Amino acid sequence: MLQQTQVATVIPYYQRFMRSFPSLSALAAADIDEVLHHWSGLGYYARGRNLHKTAQLIGQEYGGEFPQTLDEVVALPGIGRSTAGAILSIASGQRQPILDGNVKRVLARYFTIEGWPGKTAVAEKMWAYADRLTPHENVATYTQAIMDLGASLCSRTKPSCLLCPVNDDCSAYKNGVPTDYPHSKPKKATPVRTVRMWIIENGKGDFLLERRPPTGIWGGLWGLPEQALDEQADDWLLQHHWQALSQQALPPMRHTFSHFHLDIQPVHVKVDQNNGEIMEAQRWLWYKPASSKGGLAAPVSKLLEQVMKR
Repeated sequence: MLQQTQVATVIPYYQRFMRSFPSLSALAAADIDEVLHHWSGLGYYARGRNLHKTAQLIGQEYGGEFPQTLDEVVALPGIGRSTAGAILSIASGQRQPILDGNVKRVLARYFTIEGWPGKTAVAEKMWAYADRLTPHENVATYTQAIMDLGASLCSRTKPSCLLCPVNDDCSAYKNGVPTDYPHSKPKKATPVRTVRMWIIENGKGDFLLERRPPTGIWGGLWGLPEQALDEQADDWLLQHHWQALSQQALPPMRHTFSHFHLDIQPVHVKVDQNNGEIMEAQRWLWYKPASSKGGLAAPVSKLLEQVMKR
């Protein structure tokens, strides 16, 4: 769940996305490149792809009506048990417990639940508490309230315990240890991956992009061609029959994901558009910065902007 400062940052992007696709049918009918283009700025591009798939499935299998059972909603792309519970409780008034990150924090402090919530046994204990507390009436109000409590007063680093409406019974508050809960994930060294990214520019100022695989990081987006950093740089150019008019290594860039760092060595190459291999239309694209549409990963956009400003 996003914190308040993050919400304020992404709201304009969500508003833009909703204006572009005001209904499920509009989203379902859109091309995936258009969807990812309008999703730019929101990150987690798998969510954009899953929204698109979900809109299509609802149209195809449910006649355009959102399903109303927990199992059906969980079966939709990218929707887990907690998200499904939140949707059904808030939108349909069903009694469904939820357990997003903010709710986990509230429950962990209220009941001083030991252990990292990512462990199965700890998560199961939290689900049991979540189910026990979920009321049979006014469930939508309760669901929204407990999420908001975790996102505001029961914040991660500086909880406002004196203002909390349930502090009388909060075990962590009474023991003076609210920030000790929930327990953190055991720390591991963050792995680092390295890659060379080719910024191939033709004489018209267009850039060569390659469609990324549908799964994995930036799945389905257009990205810069990549090469393993331990391979000879010129091997990639020779393999694809490009003759460089000029070639320059740019300052390296680090992009951090939730589970690893990606160190990028960008290389800017200017080529004659008439040389190089014949490109498959579905895999390659000459990207025109002023007019092309399509989802670009944040570091790719940043690198292209840097090159165009040079």
